[in-house]
Amino acid sequence: MMTMFMAPMIQTAKVSGATTVLDAIGNTPLLDLSEFAHQRGVSEDVTLYAKAEWCNPGGSVKARAALAIVEEAERTGKLSADKILIDSSSGNTAIAYALIGALKGYRVHLVMPANVSAERKALVKVYGATLIESDPLEGSDGAIRKVRALVAADPDRYFYADQYNNPANWKAHYRTTGPEIWAQTDGQLTHFVAGLGTTGTFMGIGRYLKEQNPDVELVGVQPEDELSVIEGLKHLETAIVPGIYDERLVDRHLPIGPESAWETTRALARQAGLFVGFSSGAAVAAAIQIAKQLDEGIVVTLLPDDGSKYVSLGIFD
Repeated sequence: MMTMFMAPMIQTAKVSGATTVLDAIGNTPLLDLSEFAHQRGVSEDVTLYAKAEWCNPGGSVKARAALAIVEEAERTGKLSADKILIDSSSGNTAIAYALIGALKGYRVHLVMPANVSAERKALVKVYGATLIESDPLEGSDGAIRKVRALVAADPDRYFYADQYNNPANWKAHYRTTGPEIWAQTDGQLTHFVAGLGTTGTFMGIGRYLKEQNPDVELVGVQPEDELSVIEGLKHLETAIVPGIYDERLVDRHLPIGPESAWETTRALARQAGLFVGFSSGAAVAAAIQIAKQLDEGIVVTLLPDDGSKYVSLGIFD
């Protein structure tokens, strides 16, 4: 007589504490860079903190805005399975879109200047996105013009995420990054210093901080002129100005030269153990300039990404 054996029924259950990759976006650490600042002439009564945004999935602050843009488009029906998500980027937002597209099953096309680092190009391809290169001499503005032309030629094919003009960009930081900084400093910060690129990070955090305390000074960091290239930042006087940018929110503009940004980036690696990107070096250089003008205070800046995507540029040679 043949005996039948039945496989046991397996009960599946969620493990307490488990999260998805997208759940890991946000709640990044606030690092104390005061010793680094004091070694550069900043008063002992001034504290310098930096938000470690490379801890986000995809390795940059742009994961916050990219996720907000995608989820808002899903809610409004602008993004669906039959659409290709397309946008221009100097790299970090492109990587974030590619990662999110891989997780959610969307096709993603990304326009980036041909001279962005090899690592950035490789990463968007790793996640399965299609890379479209624009004229390297035209920088991020050239990428914007190219993506607009592609969308205009076939508007029904694409969802144009348009990070430079999409309010979901700055709202992501108003809802998350700003409240995090406020809580992590117990509401005691006196200055916030950050670079201006799409300007979404600055606009969102700045609006939230001003609502909590109008006396918090907001300092925007830009390259010192149109010929100074700091990847991720815009010289707004000579570039296509993002639609989400509001000049009235900036209390002070601080121009930074590439040499200062490079030197600070290298110093952060060798003296503070922080392997960060070029725009992070610019932000810290600017924050130290502000901190040197103070007798006391708490200065907070933001480190958009780590240095892994810049190695091929020779920054650490």
